[in-house]
Amino acid sequence: MKLTKGKCLLVLAAALVGLTGCGEEDVGDVSLGIFTFKDIKINRFTDPVVTGVTCHVASIEANLSLSDPSNNSIECHRTGPITRQMIEAIDKSKSGEVIFKRSKSVLLKNMKIRRIYDAESQTLLYVAYSTKETSGSFHHSLSAIPLFGTDGYIKPLPKVQ
Repeated sequence: MKLTKGKCLLVLAAALVGLTGCGEEDVGDVSLGIFTFKDIKINRFTDPVVTGVTCHVASIEANLSLSDPSNNSIECHRTGPITRQMIEAIDKSKSGEVIFKRSKSVLLKNMKIRRIYDAESQTLLYVAYSTKETSGSFHHSLSAIPLFGTDGYIKPLPKVQ
């Protein structure tokens, strides 16, 4: 059986899809086309301290490249209980804390997720960002989880006049 150029491309594409399967935390893998070696990877992770929060992060993975693009997006949702003990255990500094990290290059570029607590609005902020400037910009994305309606919410005291 003789393989045409089109059939060869289909076989090659199928082999590449098989080689780029999902890992433990990967929940999605979207090909950007057969003429590119770039895919959108979607990862799921649970906040290690505030275990009632699950985040999904989409980022570009450039197979056969030394560096992945810096673009990413994040969306977080409440998927379980959030308690006052969890909120008391987190870093409440203005810079928050890194709770997820993935290498995006052999050249020291990482994608990080940082949790920041906004005490005034009682909201958890999750920021996804690249640690290396690309095209004059540090790409980033933000998602917020309000604590209202959870056990982690502290009812504000009435204002004294």
